[in-house]
Parts: sequence; C-alpha cells; structure tokens
Amino acid sequence: MQYDDPIFWRAGAIANTVVMAVVLGFLTMDSVATIAPGGSHVPHYTVINQRIGYANDSKLGHDMPVIGKDEPLFGKAVDAAEAERLIGVGKLVIQSRACMDCHTFMGNGAYYAPDLTKAWLDPAWDAWQAITGAGSKEEAMVAFLMEPEKYATWERKMPNLGISRDEAVATVAYLKWMAAIDTNGFPIHFGRIKVGG
Repeated sequence: MQYDDPIFWRAGAIANTVVMAVVLGFLTMDSVATIAPGGSHVPHYTVINQRIGYANDSKLGHDMPVIGKDEPLFGKAVDAAEAERLIGVGKLVIQSRACMDCHTFMGNGAYYAPDLTKAWLDPAWDAWQAITGAGSKEEAMVAFLMEPEKYATWERKMPNLGISRDEAVATVAYLKWMAAIDTNGFPIHFGRIKVGG
C-alpha cells in the first residue's frame, strides 16, 4: 500500500469520522442522562420541597449540595408537575428579563452583579429578611425581585424589571432548584469567603 495514494487517506478519514461519531453518540447519551433533571448531578424538580445546604466533600475535594429533610418552598409542598411548572416559569422569567446581561448562572453570563448559581444558599438572605420585613428567606427574595429599587444597598442597583409576584415566586423556585445542582464545586469557595471585618 502506498501512502501517497488518496484512496488510503480517504478511507482513513471516513473510518476515523465514523468511529468518532459513534464515540460522540455514546458520550452524548451519557451526558444527557447525567445532566437531565433526576440524573446523577441534577436533582428532580421536587427538590424544592427539601432543605438544601452546601458542604465540603473531602473525598471529592470540592463543595457539594446537601439535600436534607423536608423544607417546602413557601411552606407548601408541591407535586412533581407543579414543581416542573414553577421552575419552567422561573427559567422563562430569567431569560425574558435578560438576567444574564448582569448576573452569572453556572459560569455563563456577566460579572456586573452577583453570581446566582448558588443564590439560594447565600447567607445574606438572613439579613434581607430583616431589611424587607419578610417572614422567610423566600419571601425576602420575592420582595427584592418585585421592588429591587426599594432595597438598594449597593452602588450597583438592580433595575425594576416589572416582575409580578407569581413570576418572583417561580424565579425563587428556579434559584432553589439550581442551588441543588452538583456543579463540581463551582463557584469555588462559595459560602466560605468572608466579606468585611
């Protein structure tokens, strides 16, 4: 066989393309199973009915979401269909208001405003309960989303995006669900960085 024969190179290219297409197909199926809701890295939507924490897993060497006991969003457990609907609406709110123009989600977006990948877990919401006069973290988040200009505490202010209460509730559900996703330690050191004093 001669290496300067174009048939040899063409056959090699075709064989390589077919083999790589099969490998890509297998990798895609494996990835979809891993990242689909209910997969190994992404919990089902009903996780919004549970407590979500974040802790270091020394075996893996990074922080992981910790799914705990029952802790329904807004104090009311929802079934799978309602959880999926809420999260779908929350995602649409985030997309329609172009939140990624300022915020980051899962490493995508801008860095003008806070990263919202683990926003549900941000300990600052405890203080926001007092600021907004809300009785819970989720109600504080809703109050802020509906009237951010009323609670402006930074130089960079979030504009009022005309978010209704139903949209704000759905957005909070989306943020809680997103906080439960195993992002392999991203954002790094979340919750362990001390701000101020």
